[in-house]
Amino acid sequence: MTSEPSSIERKRGGLKSDQLSGLMLLALALYVGWENRAYPVGTLQEPGPGYMPLILVVFLGATGLLIALWGAKSAPLASMNWTEAARAVVILVACGVATFALERIGYRLTVIALLIFFLGVIERKRPLPVALVAAGFSFASFYIVGDLLHVPLPRSPWGF
Repeated sequence: MTSEPSSIERKRGGLKSDQLSGLMLLALALYVGWENRAYPVGTLQEPGPGYMPLILVVFLGATGLLIALWGAKSAPLASMNWTEAARAVVILVACGVATFALERIGYRLTVIALLIFFLGVIERKRPLPVALVAAGFSFASFYIVGDLLHVPLPRSPWGF
């Protein structure tokens, strides 16, 4: 007799990876929906500041619920290898550092530094393309969001 569980036992037991992902999306939607209570929704003709977040919450919650329900065929959570966990932590820490740097050194310099770190250090791409992509994305996104859409983005102490 073998000690390995049968295929039926493997399918039944434990939380699946997609189910956990779906439940996390649903939890995020519920949290954002709860926080959105502070903003008036308005009407369809005159939407308030809480209107779009509410639509996004409904979409995110429905998507999370569907993923959780249909995720029964995915791999069990216990069987997953976390080989990229260290890399994910480094990316998360870099995003946290960028959050604090944003107000201090401005949007453009923060995005340039973040993209150089992601593309040059983590992905180990060649320096010239990394510099061009980082500078191009930083300036283009600042122009689109800051100038065309008039969303105030932080500037560096040097006005940059």
